[in-house]
Amino acid sequence: MKKSIALPPLALAAALCAAEPSARIPARGLVLDAPDTSFRVADFTRDPVGPKDVLIEILYSGICHSDIHAALNDGGGDPAKTFPIVPGHEIVGRVTQVGAEVASFKVGDIAGVGCFVDSCGACDQCGLGREQFCRNRDPQPNRLRDGRNFRGGYSNRVVVPERNAIHIPAGADLKRVPPLLCAGVTVWSPIHASKVKKGDKVGVAGFGGLGHMAVKYLVALGAEVTVFDVTDAKRDDALRLGAKRYVNVRGPNPWAGMEDSFDFILSTIPADYRVGDYLRLVRYDGGEMAVVGLPPGLTIGLGELMSAPHRRLYGSIVGGIREHQACMDWSLAHGVLPETVVIPATPEAVAKAYQDVIDGKVRFRYVLDLATLPQD
Repeated sequence: MKKSIALPPLALAAALCAAEPSARIPARGLVLDAPDTSFRVADFTRDPVGPKDVLIEILYSGICHSDIHAALNDGGGDPAKTFPIVPGHEIVGRVTQVGAEVASFKVGDIAGVGCFVDSCGACDQCGLGREQFCRNRDPQPNRLRDGRNFRGGYSNRVVVPERNAIHIPAGADLKRVPPLLCAGVTVWSPIHASKVKKGDKVGVAGFGGLGHMAVKYLVALGAEVTVFDVTDAKRDDALRLGAKRYVNVRGPNPWAGMEDSFDFILSTIPADYRVGDYLRLVRYDGGEMAVVGLPPGLTIGLGELMSAPHRRLYGSIVGGIREHQACMDWSLAHGVLPETVVIPATPEAVAKAYQDVIDGKVRFRYVLDLATLPQD
């Protein structure tokens, strides 16, 4: 892995900020300069706190598979427009400054920042509470709608618009909260869109960071849950979390007796697979399958659709700000929280965590403790 030239030390960055009339905010984080480089600790500056912005001292930040996709540039974007990056979109911290027009947060509040950090607030999608589909959102990673730079949660502080921050109640176990801002809301949204209810027969395909949260929500709703994965190693965990059945799909004839029997299947699988294998398990004439996993290059052919007629197949991407808040409030009120492993915010720890996620070894979500971010 290549090494890059360090950015100015924090003291110098602070001095530069003090000299600027815009009062940029000094920050420190874990920076990746290109897909073929290693993380390094670096100092940089964030946008000043605008009248409708909040400044958050980051306490914990989750590691998501999407961070790894971004770090590897799996989307194939122009690296010159994407890098350097500071990943992280599951951010929890303490508000330390608010803009003059901020009404819903005050200094000392605990706030979260999820997958989408900006939206216009005026288009039809924003009006419907679907900010993730804002028609005026900048499509480039790490950029706000007006083109300003945004850097993620592997850092000590962040500035975001008030309307995109999530309230976190006092007394929450903060080290377990960050994954709710992505893994949680990502599965929460389709579960509620498909109106899953008590007694429904449901399946969860893929039992990782997203899948284990799906099982927790579905069990809490009273559904009968079957988990599908590619190994027997996760069986005990799935049953411990309330699943009624666990299926290793690499076993002999894994689909036997299950065709046309599920009311709902949620796929969180991050690797390529045959969608039709699961779609045929969904109940004829009304069953639904939602896909939230993002395997690189996954496609579904017309033959797969024709072999499983009269089922509904749809994709889902996280949720809007109202959904984020509803997911946060319900999860904390009902004690439905992710299983997390807290690790130090060092380049070495993140590199190992990324490899564990790729290898499917994490149970079930890594969270960075930003208090451990190196200071020298």
